[in-house]
Amino acid sequence: MLSVWQAIYSVLILPLLWISFQISGLFNAKIRRGIRGRDGLLESLKKWNDSVSTGMRIWIHSSSMGEFEQAKPIIGKLRRQYPDLTVLVSFFSPSGLENSRNYPLADYVTYIPFDSHRNARRFIDLVRPDLALFVRYDLWPNHIWELKRRNIPVCIVNATLSRLTIRRLPFVRGFHRSLYNALEAILTVSGSDAETYRLFGLTSPRIEVMGDTRFDQVSARCQEAKNKPFLPEQITKGRRVLIGGSCWHEDDAVLFPAFFRIAASLPEALLIYVPHEPTERHLTGVAEALRGRALWCRLSAIDRYQGEPVIVVDSIGKLLALYAEADVAFIGGSFGQGIHNVLEAAVFGIPVVFGPRHQNSQEPLELVEIGGAFVVANEEEMVRTVGNLLDDQIARDAAGRRSSEFVARHTGATDRLVSRLAPFIGTQALKQPTAETTT
Repeated sequence: MLSVWQAIYSVLILPLLWISFQISGLFNAKIRRGIRGRDGLLESLKKWNDSVSTGMRIWIHSSSMGEFEQAKPIIGKLRRQYPDLTVLVSFFSPSGLENSRNYPLADYVTYIPFDSHRNARRFIDLVRPDLALFVRYDLWPNHIWELKRRNIPVCIVNATLSRLTIRRLPFVRGFHRSLYNALEAILTVSGSDAETYRLFGLTSPRIEVMGDTRFDQVSARCQEAKNKPFLPEQITKGRRVLIGGSCWHEDDAVLFPAFFRIAASLPEALLIYVPHEPTERHLTGVAEALRGRALWCRLSAIDRYQGEPVIVVDSIGKLLALYAEADVAFIGGSFGQGIHNVLEAAVFGIPVVFGPRHQNSQEPLELVEIGGAFVVANEEEMVRTVGNLLDDQIARDAAGRRSSEFVARHTGATDRLVSRLAPFIGTQALKQPTAETTT
């Protein structure tokens, strides 16, 4: 049956995916960068491979930058425990690769090639992994099946899957059952995720609950940020700081007018606004939204800061460090397609506020339940909730304490996961066959 699904995927599904990527690339700059970035991928990988000595190799694949944050504590732990490992990291998305090219714990960073059978064979010939880890959900069938054919163990780490997933629909269910059965282990975030995977009736992979390594990652980065303040103290001293993190235009329409109203009665209020994608197009829209309503300063010009009530962050990679400066955090995406990471704010012991689009993630729901986070449906509720939190230190501290305790309770997944991987690494019991020559 596996060969039937391979044929269906390669003959019917894959050509449609290829055509859709090519057409989308004509209109979407990000997709276009991903297509062009794969030019010469295998040739560059071959040059790297020729320069690397033999030894234990691990291939870790993430879709994008967010998933790679989950992989980082795993890589760090593996590096400490097995210093002679060779680690190759791959991405599907340009944002992941472009922001991780210089990641110091990876020996090589690359795109995963388009998922043809020929590409998968050539890629694995060159990578020669002894173990492959796919983070969260981004599985590419021909690569998975080729690894299985060569008896190379493959695991999903930080695996998560909603019970409402379309992968459980009748025809799609059979395809995914064949794909998941090619895995050695599915290491899930929660018990509910594990139960969802078991509904596929899988026969091969071990399904085990490990927890979420994001908690370990944000905890480690929190300590780094606290020990190394990002903004000069004179900017935030005496201010009540609201961070708008990973915001989109839909969030701006509520956040900006609400903040102006709060600032009218709380002059010491300061908004640090962090767009999800600080492109010039987005920043131009922000400038238009702020024109005539508030003085503001770009982070890149912070050396000329003169007390403006709004600071606009115009570069990437700053958000988590800035949460260390905040009294309250608003999490973007929650008035648009879906909420972004709430843990990066919660770990700093501050109240978290977000809009109605937060059902796609379990952490916001749990934070609301314990009183560490608050949902606002519109501008009026934003003014009332954020204004009260900024003005009431007792309420702010109580909610913040619940947030940080929530994160602390969920740390430890990295240690459990690396211990689970130890049989593949420490003993090197499963070895890759000699690489095949392909044309």
